[in-house]
Amino acid sequence: MPFDQFMEAEGIPVYRGIGVHKVQNLPMTPWKRMGGKGSYIQLYGTEGLWSSYVVEVPGAGALNAERHIYEEQYLVVEGRGTTEVWQEGSTKRQTFEWQTGSMFSIPVNAWHRIVNASNSPALLLGGTSAPNVMNLFNNPHFVYNCPYNFTDRYTGDEDYFKPNDDIAPDPIRGLAMKKTNLLPDIVNCELPLDNRRSPGYRRMEPSMAGSRFYMWIGQHETGRYSKSHAHASAAVLICVKGKGYSYTWPATLGPTPWKDGKAEGVKRQDYEPVGMVSAAPMSGDWFHQHFGVSKEPLRLTAWFGPNNQRSRKAGIPGEDLKDYGAIDISKGGSAVPYHDEDPYLRKEFEETLRKNGAVSRMPPSIYDPANADAEEPEFANAGP
Repeated sequence: MPFDQFMEAEGIPVYRGIGVHKVQNLPMTPWKRMGGKGSYIQLYGTEGLWSSYVVEVPGAGALNAERHIYEEQYLVVEGRGTTEVWQEGSTKRQTFEWQTGSMFSIPVNAWHRIVNASNSPALLLGGTSAPNVMNLFNNPHFVYNCPYNFTDRYTGDEDYFKPNDDIAPDPIRGLAMKKTNLLPDIVNCELPLDNRRSPGYRRMEPSMAGSRFYMWIGQHETGRYSKSHAHASAAVLICVKGKGYSYTWPATLGPTPWKDGKAEGVKRQDYEPVGMVSAAPMSGDWFHQHFGVSKEPLRLTAWFGPNNQRSRKAGIPGEDLKDYGAIDISKGGSAVPYHDEDPYLRKEFEETLRKNGAVSRMPPSIYDPANADAEEPEFANAGP
């Protein structure tokens, strides 16, 4: 595809796999277009949907100013600095500060320049919709030199990059959402109680720069792990606090692959900050499940790009959208309740916790089939 050819022509490494233990360990080489060092990250399952990369900003230096007609999000892996943003034809530049753990979005086709405020290199993880745009136009010169100002997205308002802490329901599922173009610290920010993925689970989805790039930030409490659920490719989970691992396997293997003698089809990715894993690394629906095994909570941010798996699911326009991943299989969804999961998962989780000096805090009652109907109400009262 054109975007694959574009990445190869950039002359930096292109990492491919189901995940990365730590992006800090990826090899990087000089990146002429960006002005720093970098590496592309094209995890399995994201091909043609979205792309990511790591870029190193030189100490006391800056990346090249650029603009492009694809969307772009940044997570600061290491360092502190500023970003300058301005529109074509404008002499006024807006500047905001960032630090390790900050996340921000660049308005589409706005000029921007990333500046390192430290003498040590800074490292940023970027996520973009470049594959969608490059594969459509197949013309890099147009992508990086279009003069159009998207004033419906960005007009240079003084408070555009002022963090907004207000929580509101998202318009589709009513889940906690924050409309803001800058999150100063996603590692330690407060997250509303959600409880859909595990007891005491917390979650918030940022809506940034008017973009289609979908993401959320979630946290599993210490000693607890998520239910498995299945969906198609797009989601990549990025570890920002704690350490853990994820299992992912084709839904065709069923919800209990170890029990059924099909464990050879299961893939595993271990990670710590800032590691990544593709939730569904191949075609079709994949079950996946996430386990935090340190003494602190496991906090993840999930990036989906502009075409997440839910929006691509076949259906008739106007029909109600069902949140299949949060509905148990017995009720027509794709989530596996704890009492129906593969016994291997709980056993291994508890053993791994012991090795790390932690203990399981999963309520024993949720493994009892007799409590199936009471499981969700119990979650509603399961705080940290």
